[in-house]
Amino acid sequence: MEYLQQLATEWYEYQGYFVHTDLWVGLEADGSYECDLEVVAFHPIRRHLLHIEPSLDLLSWKDKEEHFQIKFAAGRKYLHRMFGNEPRIHFEQLALVSATEQLPHTIAGAKLVRVSDLLGEIFAALSAFPISEWLVPEQWPLLRTLQFVAAYRDQVLSSAKRSEAAGAGAA
Repeated sequence: MEYLQQLATEWYEYQGYFVHTDLWVGLEADGSYECDLEVVAFHPIRRHLLHIEPSLDLLSWKDKEEHFQIKFAAGRKYLHRMFGNEPRIHFEQLALVSATEQLPHTIAGAKLVRVSDLLGEIFAALSAFPISEWLVPEQWPLLRTLQFVAAYRDQVLSSAKRSEAAGAGAA
């Protein structure tokens, strides 16, 4: 599983969503499918359905938008069928991208989320509980790693600075 797909899967499972990855939709007459949806998550209590398309590619924004347009159109076309047109379900689509620059709020009709923003959300939530009181279960290794980094960030940064200084002194 690709890194961002794994991160999104773990994060939403951790929050109580039922998550399905690589969901093929739109069965064609020849047995192929129209499209695969990377992450689909449903929270039964909140009645919240999420369709997440992560992307670490280096495509231009025009090409990214074309790619996302196909994925999100398929999500809008097929995901409602899973719930029998249930009107009380809040449906949301997210494009999760790695970018440092300021981005528009949407792409291809979906909310655009930077990886750094998602990581900030995760860090804030995981920092709320000391490791001595709550450890992320081992079934979510990325989240557990982030919890340790959040708990020991001062030591990690200090260690990184020492390593950087030692590397600069050796040059």
